[in-house]
Amino acid sequence: MIDPKQIAENLINGQAPKVKELVEQALKDGLTPGQILKEGLIEGMNVVGTRFKANEFYIPEVLVAARAMHAGMDILKPLLAKSGDKPTVKFMIGTVKGDLHDIGKNLVGMMMEGAGFEVIDVGIDVSPEKFVEAVKEKKPHVVGMSALLTTTMPSIKTSIEALKSAGVRDKTKILIGGAPITENFAQEVGADGYAPDAASAVDKARELLQQR
Repeated sequence: MIDPKQIAENLINGQAPKVKELVEQALKDGLTPGQILKEGLIEGMNVVGTRFKANEFYIPEVLVAARAMHAGMDILKPLLAKSGDKPTVKFMIGTVKGDLHDIGKNLVGMMMEGAGFEVIDVGIDVSPEKFVEAVKEKKPHVVGMSALLTTTMPSIKTSIEALKSAGVRDKTKILIGGAPITENFAQEVGADGYAPDAASAVDKARELLQQR
C-alpha cells in the first residue's frame, strides 16, 4: 500500500518519474485522487515552499520539484474533474503592461498550483483592459500582478484603477510582487497585499482569502 508521504518525499527530491509511478500505484491501491493531491503533492510542495523561504532551496530545486508535481497532477487532473473535487479557489496571475518578465510569475503560479489553487495565467505585458476582461470572465478570488522593473511599477496602479472603474475591484483580492515592489508601494496603489517571493505569495493569498 502506497503511503502519500512517499509521494511527498519524492516530489521534494524532484523525482518526476517516481512521483508519476507512485501516483499511479496509489490509485490502484484505492487511494482517492483528492487524498493523493492533499497528502502527497500539496504536502510535498508545502515543504518545498518552506525550504525556499528559509533559503535551503533555490529556484532550480523549486523548478525540479514543480516538474515532479506536474507529473502527478497530469494523472490526477482528469480524475479530480470527474469526481467534482476541483480546486475551489481561483488565482489569476499576470505580468503588467510593458513588462516581459515571466520567471517570477511562473514560479508563483507553480507554488499556487502546488498549494491547491486553480491557476489562471494571463501572461506577460498584460494591459489594464485585459486584467478587467479576465477578472469579469474568470471571476478569480485573488489576482496576482507582477512588475520586475521600476518603469513598469505604475502599470500596477493603472490596472487596479481600471478594475475600480469597471466595478470589479471589490470582487477580488489583489496581491502584488516583483523585485522593485515594497509593502509601502502596495499600500500606496491600493493593493490588498504584497509578497516578496513565491512561497510568501501562497501564505499571503491564504491570509487574504480569510479576510473575505
